This record gives sequence, C-alpha cells and structure tokens, in this order.
Amino acid sequence: VRSATLTFSGVASNFAGLPLAFAFIATLGRVGIVTVLLRDIFNLNIYAMGFNFLTSSGLIVVYLFFQIPLMIVIIVPAIDGLKKEWNEAAATLGATQWQYWRMVVIPVLFPSFLGTVILLFANAFGAIATAYAFTGPTLNIVPIKLYSQINGDVLHNPQLGYAIAFGMIVITGLANVFYIWFRTRSERWLK
Repeated sequence: VRSATLTFSGVASNFAGLPLAFAFIATLGRVGIVTVLLRDIFNLNIYAMGFNFLTSSGLIVVYLFFQIPLMIVIIVPAIDGLKKEWNEAAATLGATQWQYWRMVVIPVLFPSFLGTVILLFANAFGAIATAYAFTGPTLNIVPIKLYSQINGDVLHNPQLGYAIAFGMIVITGLANVFYIWFRTRSERWLK
C-alpha cells in the first residue's frame, strides 16, 4: 500500500495545470463520466446540488487533487524519521500510546507539518494554469489578477501588475524562509 500511495502521490503532485483542468472537466464536468454515472445510476445530480467548477469551492476540489499528494510526498520522510526506539522507550517508562503520540510524535512532526502546510500554500498561491483553464479571468485570485494586469486586459495596468508581482515574490519568499526554518527545526530530531 505504501509503495502504491507514494507512486500515485508522486505522479498526482506533478499533474497540475491544463492537463489536470481538462481531466477534471472530462471526469466531473457537466457531461463528465463520473457526473453522468452518478446521475444515471444513483439519480444524484451534483450540479443541481450546487457543485460548480467555476467557483472557489470547485477550484478547491481541483487544487486538493495535487496538493494532498504533494503533502504526502513531503511529509513521509519526516514520518520515516520517527525512531522505533522512541516508542519502546516510552513504553518502558510506562507511557500509553496516547502519551507517546502527545509527548513524542506530535512535537517531533509538528515543525515538519507546519513547514509542509506553508510550502503547500506557496505552491497553491502561485498556481495559475489550472485556475485560468477553469475560470478564465473571472475568478479573483492573485495569479489571475497579475496575468490580467500584465497581459493586456482591456483595463490592464502594468504598474499594478508589477506591484502584485512584487507582493507575490515577498509572500512566496517569506513562505520559503519559514519552510526552511521549520525544516531545520524538525531535522534535528530526525537524524
């Protein structure tokens, strides 16, 4: 199971952009295969229930498809770094499994988890191809606004685009600094 999960996660975490957008449209679009099967077999119309790819919630579903596997790929080495001896030592000292998790595992993995969340934020923050393929320039997310301002939209403003780009650089740079800081904090336990 582990090998299959890591293989799928490695592929899915890199499957973003236009191919992912078109795969989701073919799968969960209004006439996508899963949508049609749900409607015909289970009489369940997800679009009548309010699902729509062209909204923020629809885009979140698509982003989770490559963000969750990326999190798995990044966090597995930290989980692998947990030493069997720690569990044995905790058991020898009379700790329950709950105490072992609360006092050993969570404090050791927490910096890796926070660093991973920050890295995933930076990844999602800069992703444009998938969102643009679904919504075009209509969704108000930073990369699409940047693209519209610099690309020459009817109301484009290159100076605003440059300011947005600078803000993205600062935010992404800070996210990377925090990720590196959290990673170094977690690596001291996982050597």
